[in-house]
Amino acid sequence: MMNSTARPTRTAALVNRLDQSELRLCRQFNALVQQAGARRVFQWASRLGDGVAWYVLIAALPLVHGRHGALVALQMAVSGLAGLLLYRYLKRTFVRERPFITHDTITRAGVPLDRFSFPSGHTLHAVCFTLIAVCGFPYLAPVLVPFALLVALSRVVLGLHYPSDVLVGALIGTGMALGVMAVLPA
Repeated sequence: MMNSTARPTRTAALVNRLDQSELRLCRQFNALVQQAGARRVFQWASRLGDGVAWYVLIAALPLVHGRHGALVALQMAVSGLAGLLLYRYLKRTFVRERPFITHDTITRAGVPLDRFSFPSGHTLHAVCFTLIAVCGFPYLAPVLVPFALLVALSRVVLGLHYPSDVLVGALIGTGMALGVMAVLPA
């Protein structure tokens, strides 16, 4: 039986090629952490993306919007749990080390929640929750869309993820949101 840090040879080779192909882009984004103001903005976005902002939104929607808000909050909660289970499974399957671990030229400017980077759970949830909330309450788009983009970008800037981790997280989050809204209409 394989432990959580071992990868089949084919998967390891694919992940290593991806790591190398994305290194230059990672360095370019990661260079932003040298600017104190930018570093703080991305650290705050990442920290709020840990769940704090989403928990507040889920709790507030029923209070502000009654039954419809409760249904949208339920969609967010169900998709959040499903997303958590899926991204943890994928991280154990692909065991892709974070950029700052693999490459000494990447500065870690944030605290990772776990060891592996693929896919980005922060991005998965930011995209998923934003899509669900904005579909239920379009007036939230001017706040949530830029925030979700900041969360996603922060993961690469802070040296915690590769761009492909973020892209796949966004795609999974989109699929998760669309699936939950189809199965559990608000």
